Amino acid sequence: MKGYIKGQFRKSIFSTDNGYIIGIFKVIDTDLEDAEIYINRTITFTGYFHELNEIDTYRLFGSLVEHPKYGEQFQVDNYERCIPETKDSMVEFLSSGLFKGIGEAKAKKIVSTLGKDTFNVILNNPSNLVLIPTITEKNAKSLHDKLVEYESSYETIIYLSKLGFSTKDSMIIYNKYKANTLEVIDNNIYALIDDIYEMTFKKIDLIAIKSNIDKDNSNRIKASIIYIMNELSNTYGHSYFYKEEIYSYIFRVLGINISEDLYNKCLESLEIDLKIIRKDDKYYLFNMYESEKIISERFLLLTHEKDKRCSDIDERVSILEDHFGIKYNELQKEAIKKSYLKQFLIITGGPGTGKTTIIKAILELYRNINNYSNRDMIEKVALLAPTGRAAKRMSEATLHPGSTIHRFLKWNKENDTFQINEYNKSNVEFVLIDEASMIDSYLFSNLLKGLSIHTKIIIVGDYNQLPSVGPGQVLSDLINSNILEVVYLKELYRQGYDSNILSLAYDIHNDSLNKSIFNVSEDLTFIECNSDEVINNIEDIASTYKDLSYKDFQILAPMYKTINGIDNINNRLQEIFNKKNSSKKELLVGEIIYREGDKVIQLNNMPDDNVYNGDIGIIKKISIKPKEIHIDFDGNIVKYTPSNFNKFKLAYAISIHKSQGSEFDVVVIPIVSNFRKMLYKKLIYTGVTRSKKKLYLIGEYSALQIAVKNTSNDIRRTTLKDFLINRIK
Repeated sequence: MKGYIKGQFRKSIFSTDNGYIIGIFKVIDTDLEDAEIYINRTITFTGYFHELNEIDTYRLFGSLVEHPKYGEQFQVDNYERCIPETKDSMVEFLSSGLFKGIGEAKAKKIVSTLGKDTFNVILNNPSNLVLIPTITEKNAKSLHDKLVEYESSYETIIYLSKLGFSTKDSMIIYNKYKANTLEVIDNNIYALIDDIYEMTFKKIDLIAIKSNIDKDNSNRIKASIIYIMNELSNTYGHSYFYKEEIYSYIFRVLGINISEDLYNKCLESLEIDLKIIRKDDKYYLFNMYESEKIISERFLLLTHEKDKRCSDIDERVSILEDHFGIKYNELQKEAIKKSYLKQFLIITGGPGTGKTTIIKAILELYRNINNYSNRDMIEKVALLAPTGRAAKRMSEATLHPGSTIHRFLKWNKENDTFQINEYNKSNVEFVLIDEASMIDSYLFSNLLKGLSIHTKIIIVGDYNQLPSVGPGQVLSDLINSNILEVVYLKELYRQGYDSNILSLAYDIHNDSLNKSIFNVSEDLTFIECNSDEVINNIEDIASTYKDLSYKDFQILAPMYKTINGIDNINNRLQEIFNKKNSSKKELLVGEIIYREGDKVIQLNNMPDDNVYNGDIGIIKKISIKPKEIHIDFDGNIVKYTPSNFNKFKLAYAISIHKSQGSEFDVVVIPIVSNFRKMLYKKLIYTGVTRSKKKLYLIGEYSALQIAVKNTSNDIRRTTLKDFLINRIK
């Protein structure tokens, strides 16, 4: 319900540095439906404001919304301050405390003398104030200066809005620069991109061009270079780029050709300003270069740490075998022992080599040797993973609390910063990180900043899996440097030597395929068919498993589009797993029908609700009025409203990238030549290794061959390995 509410600000419940406020507002007028419900009552409001006080009257424009946790709120899009018009309101404003030295008595004298033009006189002819008895020159100056400041802040907000900034962005900008806002905008509007997290190059450039900035303005070119490097880094995962490579994208971004001379001058200026770093012919974003340096410095330091001593460690490992009822192989024993003796260790291995089993043993050994209680372990040991799904799986296996790295570092999603950092370090003494192949350079360097140099670090992962979504290839570079302590787990443990799923995984790892392993046992099936027949085969298999738990059966596809893509598979399988039924409520969101009982996947981190990117749940309840969708994530019920319906999707089929860190009893993977641009070795390897008991591949054998031979997507240009080898600090 859109409209306005007019009244007074009463108090703030919550606020942030960028101007976001949740507060209480007393309504004296409104055009909302059923206005009598709101007039002379208070309502909770949310929005971005540059300044609010309890004296002024405001008109807030926006809409009534239903917050999943806090109920009805008025969500403010923009607002205006109502100028005091009556004598009483002017006296109240002047004596409010905003103006030093002006009490009620002086305020009454000012208003009775100057009348309805009080504020104009103060702004334009402040010397007239001195003619009023008891008003000193100091009073007059204070009144004038404060009112000018008060008015100019509001005028600045209006100016920013006219430029094309939203009210929210205008508030954020003003709260950042205050009185210097217009100077910053006039000197270099692109500075906002560096200073304010919410400001993107595309947003600022659009406003700058509309404001008639020269298209070859050097600030515009420099900002575009940083934008290009960021985009390429996030797309391809590279740490550095070459001059010609960046230059080739300039026309595409700016819409003009610039001379090489101007381009070189802008590059040099960015180097001087430490926005980019140049080493030989390599150009790095400053933060990327620093991230790889921080990682290399920490691990070079750890290589000099002396080993701990434990004379009876072999006996302790034997006790662990009795405790867990397990017989460890020699490599597993080596990993367990070194995890205590070394201050830093990498444990890597493919599927079925017992990585989770070893993590349990490592924690129990650490507990026993140090004689720690459960409380001690929780305080001193952090079990971390890049995704919520992986953290939860590790926690369930070890019975020790697991956390995402973001949550451990107390990530602030509003400004993309971490509360645990180099200035506020964690006091944990031991950090164990699982699924480390998924960690990018930026995240890992931030984790290291937040840890004491004395913190023990154990890293576990399979570096043959997909690399991180963000830039870098941390686990691979650390291992391939060959200067760090690594234990390679090779002996199959989970499913045994007779698992054809594992045989296929190791064939893919070794760049080879053996067609004879398919369709000879229950665990591995290849249904060969053309592209048009894939979806029908998927439906047949899904029908067989429709009574299996949603946690145990999963379709994994390389792409979202095409007839065999994720979106189409979800549409088709919804009718198998959760057929339309008059007893089930449903809601159309965009082009997708969501139905009670549907399987869905979370697409973003929502730490306040304890739900993370990649978590899979079931729609428990749908409300039509108000529109709400309640999703059950393993007992954690999260309520969604239209403002965040875009944070989940149907999950009968999900991407292989989203499945990383998860395992399923039964996995189905369509593989056809139409997926060509997404057919590469690490993607297929990761998909195959998500299956614990049964794997179906459906499609063209030739497409599988293409994927296994294609390693081009695996190549990332990074320098972490070189930093380690050359011991660069």
